[in-house]
Amino acid sequence: GDSCVVAVPLEHVEALPRHLYTFHGCGLGKLLDAQATRAVLAARLQSLCHGVSGVRIELLERLQAFIAHDILPLIPEEGSVGASGDLTPLSYVAATLSGEREVLFNGERRLAADVHRELGWTPLVLRPKEALALMNGTAVMTGLACLAYARADYLLKLATRITALNVVALQGNPEHFDERLFAAKPHPGQMQVAAWIRQDLAIDAPTAPLHRLQDRYSLRCAPHVLGVLADSLNWLRGFIEIELNSANDNPIIDAEEERVLHGGHFYGGHIAFAMDSLKTLVANVANLLDRQLALLVDVRYNHGLPSNLSGATAQRAMLN
Repeated sequence: GDSCVVAVPLEHVEALPRHLYTFHGCGLGKLLDAQATRAVLAARLQSLCHGVSGVRIELLERLQAFIAHDILPLIPEEGSVGASGDLTPLSYVAATLSGEREVLFNGERRLAADVHRELGWTPLVLRPKEALALMNGTAVMTGLACLAYARADYLLKLATRITALNVVALQGNPEHFDERLFAAKPHPGQMQVAAWIRQDLAIDAPTAPLHRLQDRYSLRCAPHVLGVLADSLNWLRGFIEIELNSANDNPIIDAEEERVLHGGHFYGGHIAFAMDSLKTLVANVANLLDRQLALLVDVRYNHGLPSNLSGATAQRAMLN
């Protein structure tokens, strides 16, 4: 911001990074879990390794050592809006590399200074650009996006298999997933979902018509609902991978031309848009599975299955 033109006296240059991570250490809420924190550290290391962020190799090695020894800074979940990088949560990474604040180590909450001492390490004294390089980037949102993407990819396959099981349980019409049917509306994702369902149903040829021509939407339209997620995963992955494999702090140091390039690579718009989109897609999958479950437990629609799928008989059936 405006401070980029403020001259810092040489005798105070070493204090500047500490001031930066100290006054940003005001996160709130629950702490990121271990998996999320590992993702944050890996994402920040990946970005800084591009060599344009003005950090020493010693800092990269210490960050890698944190990952290797599973030393996890305790990072509050709340405090970042992503418009100027993940300043607040990443200040906890900068502070713990400097031997301050707390970490999770061997399953215990410890002072970072004590863990450094136990491992025989000297805490880093951050150089002028290093605190800013650690903090002014998108590692938190990107690390969490990687985890969310992996879960969504798994959810797509799981929901497809659950749909196939529901088709079997509800004596559904397998023609709803016919290859020729989906060739008429060839969105690749929904074609793939229909193919997975055909595979699970062991259908490799046209099936005999059933007395019930159309199942309810939650079965018949499952490839169309899940297909939107399937088709979106490719571009979502593209957004995430580019962000993950980029230098996303500011300013950028061009050592070859000896230039300092001021920009806005800390802006998290691509990741935020991707995750807002993924949230909507996953909500639609949850809604689909909810409606499928409603069919299973309701005797009006489950084609002979017991109410609420209960095995109770005689008088006890009335309790279920």
